[in-house]
Amino acid sequence: MSTQTKSTEKSAPKEHVSMYEAVLARFNTAAKLYNLPEDIAAMLIVPQKQVKVSLPVVMDNGKVQVFEGYRIVHSTYLGPSKGGIRYAPDVNDDEVKALAAWMTYKCAVAGLPYGGAKGGITCDPRKMSVGELERMTRAYTLAMAEVFGPNKDIPAPDMGTGKREMAWIVDEYSKIRREYLPGVVTGKPITLGGSRGREAATGRGVMIHTIEAMKKIGIDRKKATAAVQGFGNVGLNAAKLLASKGIKVVAISDHTGAFHNEKGFDIETAIKYAQKNNNVLQGFTGGDLITNEQLLTLDVDALIPAATQNQISEAIAHKIQAKLIVEGANGPTEFMADHILNEKGITVVPDILANSGGVTVSYFEWVQNQYGHYWKEEEVNAKHDFAMETAFESVWFNSKQYKTSLRIGAYITAFKKLEKAIRYRGAY
Repeated sequence: MSTQTKSTEKSAPKEHVSMYEAVLARFNTAAKLYNLPEDIAAMLIVPQKQVKVSLPVVMDNGKVQVFEGYRIVHSTYLGPSKGGIRYAPDVNDDEVKALAAWMTYKCAVAGLPYGGAKGGITCDPRKMSVGELERMTRAYTLAMAEVFGPNKDIPAPDMGTGKREMAWIVDEYSKIRREYLPGVVTGKPITLGGSRGREAATGRGVMIHTIEAMKKIGIDRKKATAAVQGFGNVGLNAAKLLASKGIKVVAISDHTGAFHNEKGFDIETAIKYAQKNNNVLQGFTGGDLITNEQLLTLDVDALIPAATQNQISEAIAHKIQAKLIVEGANGPTEFMADHILNEKGITVVPDILANSGGVTVSYFEWVQNQYGHYWKEEEVNAKHDFAMETAFESVWFNSKQYKTSLRIGAYITAFKKLEKAIRYRGAY
């Protein structure tokens, strides 16, 4: 295809390649295998809308600091765009563009009536007061008022944001529109129209996909061990739920350190320690201190990278001993590492499938907002689990049909839905 960059699953992008180039490399591999029509490929390679804004914010010391904010809408072919907002020092347009594209494919794989988007602000939220964060969030909402909308573009929490920030966005957006519109975001507090089960949903999805993959490749979960990298919302809940299903979690970590306990962690104890220690594991005595690389290369049945992107490099991939990797984070595996993991026979449940539980329950939240009727947590969880099991089966089927990895099978699953939607809509 003339619209695709030349790439195969074994050829690597250049060093220090952008995140979006890594997305395109995998896109091209799947598009070639699936024989995606050239016109459809051309429409999916570039985002539909890219917005960059400057946000002047009065800081607590009285000085004005200008932050850069982004919102990139990758696609709206399946419905309004959906995707989180992250606050981090390294947020940039390339990263946001890559994450927006992944949201397009993630929503399609999960069977949701959504396109993909992502947003972010380049800042360090850990160094900002609550007042500074609120003023910045409201400034961002005002700047994006024509982009956001319950039937246009629906943000959610991501790295560095949570239900507090979503509540500020609902309030500011509702003031601008002069009507209460809780469906403009998901991941809100329950008292403002949030959904029960949303907070643990991404980690719950990781748990479901881990168990489904174990069934397929013949791992007895009652005898299985797991290492979980990352102890934020996703990693914490994934570890807790895996342990509840009889899987022994022998390693956990966050940005302050990694810990190993061959007998398995009492995850509730680790959670309580982190909560009492400013939400970090630093100084935890429930296991032996190890390095991040040691955690990633432990001899375990399942490895759950649920921290940040690009954790599994080519060098790390050669050392990985896990039989199964379930990507709780977005983009934790570098493109260069894919073919190494495939050649080693390691099953990788890719991010656009593995961590789709969050956006699935976000969809449920949006539906509940539209109806003004709210479900019990048991009902949300049951719907979530069914959706995750269905998505896994679709991706597994396509990976077998096309004789490829689950990652490329997930892209193909998304292509099938997106191609139909674009053809039916005649959106060009």
